[in-house]
Formats: sequence, structure tokens, C-alpha cells
Amino acid sequence: MPQVPQTFDALAVRTWCGLSLEALGRAREEIDAINVYPVADGDTGTNLYLTLESATAAVEAVFAGHEVGAGYDAGGGREAGGGRPTLADAVRAMAHGALIGARGNSGTILAQLFRGMAQVLAADSETAHTDGPGLRLALRQAADSARQAVAHPVEGTVLTVASAAADAATGTEGDCGTVARAAYEGARAALAATPGQLAALERAGVVDAGGRGLVAVLAALVETFTGERPRAFAGAAEVHARVAGASTDADAYVDIVGVGIGGVHSDVCADAVPEEGGPAFEVIYLLEAGDGAVARLRKRLDQLGNSLVVVGGDGLWNVHVHVDDAGAAVEAGVEAGRPYRIRITHFGLGDVHTGGPGRPPRERAQRAVVAVVPGEGLAGLYAEAGATTVLARPGEPPASGELVEAVRRAHAREVVLLPNDAELRHTAAAAAEQARADGVRVALIPTRSAVQGIAALAVHEPERRFDEDVVAMTSAAGATRYAEVAVAERQSWTMAGICQAGDVLGLIDGDVAVIGSDIALTAEAVLDRMLSAGGEMVTLVLGDEAPETIADRLESRVREGYLAVDTVVYRGGRQGALLLIGVE
Repeated sequence: MPQVPQTFDALAVRTWCGLSLEALGRAREEIDAINVYPVADGDTGTNLYLTLESATAAVEAVFAGHEVGAGYDAGGGREAGGGRPTLADAVRAMAHGALIGARGNSGTILAQLFRGMAQVLAADSETAHTDGPGLRLALRQAADSARQAVAHPVEGTVLTVASAAADAATGTEGDCGTVARAAYEGARAALAATPGQLAALERAGVVDAGGRGLVAVLAALVETFTGERPRAFAGAAEVHARVAGASTDADAYVDIVGVGIGGVHSDVCADAVPEEGGPAFEVIYLLEAGDGAVARLRKRLDQLGNSLVVVGGDGLWNVHVHVDDAGAAVEAGVEAGRPYRIRITHFGLGDVHTGGPGRPPRERAQRAVVAVVPGEGLAGLYAEAGATTVLARPGEPPASGELVEAVRRAHAREVVLLPNDAELRHTAAAAAEQARADGVRVALIPTRSAVQGIAALAVHEPERRFDEDVVAMTSAAGATRYAEVAVAERQSWTMAGICQAGDVLGLIDGDVAVIGSDIALTAEAVLDRMLSAGGEMVTLVLGDEAPETIADRLESRVREGYLAVDTVVYRGGRQGALLLIGVE
């Protein structure tokens, strides 16, 4: 049996992460089912699980790096010869892993809770914070920093539960196990009281989903230091007992999973919702930026939407906001620094958040489009057209797991998947198979460029039969020739001859067709070749490094040289290529 840590050391961090992941895995569906605030999109349990999974992977990576050449015993990983990571190593890895892997509003707040704890546990000071008093300080800092990260804190949420845990721990003397148990009991009591603090929860007959997840994480902390799993939160029975002032003795608790206050499964009682007509998009991204730029970003995003949470520090931040203008939210990030791993989710017709009276809150949308896009600008464009996007930065292609997650976020019975890159076809196929195993009907359209995806999205009609819609989108994509203008990074043999590093390359349908030294002249040559075979519509997607005048120049060339051909221009942001061209 694994040895129980006596103090908060690296092994304790590792154990806590593992037990928390198991606890959230068990409670994941229950938490998803009671998710009604701030948006009833049924993903809080999943978001917390994925955030914790990223934190756990980061801690395991630190241990793996130290285990090389060191011996560990069979009783839970105790190091036998030297080389185990320090508490600071482990807790910083946990916080960083949660930060870069945070999902949704709840996951972002959990990441900041971990960061707050790390600020205490990894602090360089004469007094080591590895005992009960140290844990008390860590829990207090966690709750306070999480509250500060939220633009407009609301009581009856995970913030309330975190503060209650810290308050309960503050008044407790003893070792880590004693403090952890006090924090857990305080959090559980606060969770049971959340329906009385937030009308949306009371109407839906549930406790706060994010707070429920935090209680599971704190239960794992108790188990870490005591070896015993504490009594489970009792759902409806516990809430009723607290509301009625009944006894809270252990004998009064039962383990009721996925049940609301009234004893009705939350899938039924959740049609009571916070409010209608909220923002249409959830925007999340990592951001490299300084403190001053982030302060200005907070103000800008607070003007654009709600549910704003910005966590992190030391140059790396995780930004979460709900907005109507997804492109503006991303552009604000670009102005502040370097946003990446951008995820934009459209709250579909099946979400209560955008629904009208009487719409079932957790009903899936009938159909959705999931697309991989190469730049922030295109991510906003696709999202405004209703697609769920996955950002692919140069040299950072998404894995199949990210595509599967995007399909789940789309929350639809039918999904059209647009990889928009020939190299991603097999990755997308693997994701489609996994999504089908989850019961989602998925059609993969093998788009090889974002401009083909734009053409497909332009003819997408969710009201049509699925097969007819897929055929129409496939035909539109297939009828669109695609090209890009980029700069050669090295000498290479191409279909057009030998290019040198720094040459401007014009690629048509994936093959180099033009080698030049001037960006505009090369783009004109590519456009002429494409239009020589005819065309009705030219799409230009400009990268950040494209010359300012190139769009006007190409538009004039099309207008003067090709009758009845229209041109549309989009800003793609940091998309790798200087210019993407599509001819339909």
C-alpha cells in the first residue's frame, strides 16, 4: 500500500494530483449534469478533469526527469538513492500544467487556485511551508488569488467554496491531514449552501458545479494525508439537511450521485436557467504578455463580454471570456502580447445560454462544424460563422485528442470536420473515429487549406439533411483551388526549380509553382495562373507580415483583368503564410 506523506512534499503533490484526477473521473458526469451557471453547457466536470489531467501530467514529467538513475521503492514512489524533485519543483509544475491546460471558466479558476498554493509552498523563505500551518497559508492564498482573478466575483460559486475552505482551515491547528479535513468539511458545507446564494442554482435544484468539483479535489487532499477517503458529498440529502437546519452527523449522509435538491435528476430540473440572451462565444487562449498589458486587456475584455477570468503571471497568462465578438476578443489579446492555443466555442442552439423560453437546456445542437484554422483572425471568422475552432500555429499541429475535445465542445449530434490541411487528414480521421465511438455522427471533409474550409462553410445549411449538407460542402471545397505565398526557410528542390533561403514561393494546390524575390509580383503571378482556368470568386487571407498594399494591388488586378470575378479579403493574423489565396 502506498506510503502516506507526513508533510507537504513532492510526493504529496504527486499523490494529490493522482487522487484528484481519479475523483474527478468518478464525478465527471455528475458535475457535467448539474452545470447551469454561468452557462448551462454541461461541461464543467469535463473541463475540471482536463485541467487536472494537464496538471498531473506536468508533475509526472518532473518526477520522470528526476527518476533517471535513481531507485524508487515499491511503496508509492519513495526515492531510494537521491534525485527526487523538491516541493517547489512539483508544486510549480502542478500550477504550470493547470495553467496551460485550463479548460472553461471552472478549469481556469482551478488553475489559479493551484497557482496561489504554489506561491506559498514554493516560496523562498527561512520557514518551510510543509506542515499544517503552511497548508493553511496556501489555502488562504489560493482562495484570495482566485477571487482576484475574476473580474466580477459572484457568491454561490466555486469562489465561495474556496473561501469557505480557507476560512475553515485558518481556525484549525494540527498537521496537514487535520487542516485538509477541516478545509474539506468547510467547503462541503459551503457547497450545500450555494443554492441559497445563487438564484440560478435554486431554480435548477442543484449545487454549484465548479464548487462540487473543488470539493472532490479537497477530498483527494484529505485522502493524500490520511489514507482515508472522506465521506462523499450527499447531494440532495445534504442540501435539504442544511436548508432545514437538520443534523449533519455522518449517519445522516448518503451518497446520491447526479441528483438535484428536489430529488429529481438534473437533466430534468435544469430548465430553470440564469438568464437568456447572453454572449454567443466562449474564447480561451494562452497569452505571453507583461503585467501592464494584461491590466489593459482586462479592461478591454470586461467591456466586450462577461465571465472574464485572467489567471497566471510571470509573463504567461490564461484568458477566459464570454463575448459576442470573438474576433475582437482575440484581437485584444494580439494587442496585449502573443496569444496562442486559442479555443473559440460557439454556444449552439442547444445551449440554454442562447436559447428562448422552454428550450431544453442540455439538448444537443443537431449539427455543428469543427474546423482547424491557421491564424487568430481566421479563428474569429470561422467562429462568427458558427464553427468550433482549433488553432494550428506553425510547427504546432493539433493532436487528434484536441480535435476530439473540439467535437465534444461543439455539443452536437452531427459534426462536419474540416482539417484544412492535407497533413492533418490522418489525425482528423482518427479523431472522427473516436467521436463516432462517443455516439456522434461525424463527416470528415478533406479540406487542404483554410480557403477551402471557408468555401465549405459558406454553403453549410444545418436545416438540410446531413448527407446533402456534407455533399454540398464537399463540392464547394473541391471546386476551390488554393494557393499560398510564403518565404523559403532554406535551399530546396521544388517543382519550379531550386529555391534559396529568403526566396518568395508561390504554391498552388500544395506544389511550388512560382519562385520570386518580390512578394507582390509573386502573388500576382500565382493569381494569374489560378484565374487562367477561370473563376468566379477570389478569397485573399492576409498574414500579419504581408505588405500593407498587397490586398489593394491584387484586388485591382482582378478588377481590371478579369470580368465578373469578385474578391473578398480577410485578415488571418499569425497564420504562417504571408498570403492564402482561394479561387472558386
